[in-house]
Amino acid sequence: MASPDTVVNLDEKFALFTDHWAPKILGQINDLHLKAVKIDGEFVWHKHAATDEFFLVRSGILTIQMRGRDDVTIGSSEFFIVPKGVEHRPVAAEPCEVLLIEPAGLVNTGDGDVSERTACQDVWI
Repeated sequence: MASPDTVVNLDEKFALFTDHWAPKILGQINDLHLKAVKIDGEFVWHKHAATDEFFLVRSGILTIQMRGRDDVTIGSSEFFIVPKGVEHRPVAAEPCEVLLIEPAGLVNTGDGDVSERTACQDVWI
C-alpha cells in the first residue's frame, strides 16, 4: 500500500500486470482508491448511481460511449469524468493504460449484474 510518504513509479506499476479490465489499486486517498487498469476492446454497459467515475488516459486512446450523449474520446494525458447515473461503456480500439479514481469498494461493472468483466476487489500492487 502506498502511504503519503511513498513515491510510486507508474512505469513500474503498469509493468507488474498484463491483464485487461482488471483494475489494480496503487494508493488510497481518504476513502478513494487510485487504480491502474489496462484496457483493450469493449467493456460492458454500466452505471454508478451514487458516484462519478474519473478516467485519466496515461497512454493510448479511450472512447467513452454514453447512452443518450455523444461519445467522448480521451487521449494520452487527458481525463474525463462520467457523471453519476450515466450509463456508459469504455472502449479502446487498441490497448491503453488508464488511471481511475474511485470510492473504495466500487465495483467496476457498476450497479448491474455481475459479469465476466467484474473485477476482483482490493487487488493492490
